[in-house]
Amino acid sequence: MPPSLQPITQQTLTAEPITAAAFAPYGQVIFPRADAAPFGPDDAQLVLNQGIPRLYLMTLPQAGTEFHTITRHRRCTQCLGAAANQDWLMAVASPGEADQPDLSALKAFHIPGHCFIKLAVGTWHAGPYFTHPSVTFYNLELSDTNFTDHQTCDLAHTFGLSFTLTV
Repeated sequence: MPPSLQPITQQTLTAEPITAAAFAPYGQVIFPRADAAPFGPDDAQLVLNQGIPRLYLMTLPQAGTEFHTITRHRRCTQCLGAAANQDWLMAVASPGEADQPDLSALKAFHIPGHCFIKLAVGTWHAGPYFTHPSVTFYNLELSDTNFTDHQTCDLAHTFGLSFTLTV
């Protein structure tokens, strides 16, 4: 049966509490530290040299916790964090050279509002998702990321899958 005609199978993906070790295959989780601490491996290791960096705030309305698409950026890292200490969820799959994510590496994380994540270059991601009415996020990427570096895979069309995130 062609992928576009496959029945859609709904799967549940349980979000685990984020830790630096668990998130390492996908990027970094950055927790608060003392202001005087020198730059080191616990700081976001950014790749923003292929364009003009863009740091902005975006307010997203609650859109449920279901997804059937996943996206990646091949030219830069991306940092996301909630601006008002609200928790949220993100699904991720390992970066790779293939045009589709490796769903055997698909994981979900519960991210508390007191930290942020840095997605490694090429990390597939779906989210942020949350149950609050809305959340304002800060987002650091390139100024043209959403137009020139935004590869999306439709999981329903490609694999016949849709996912629901739970905690």
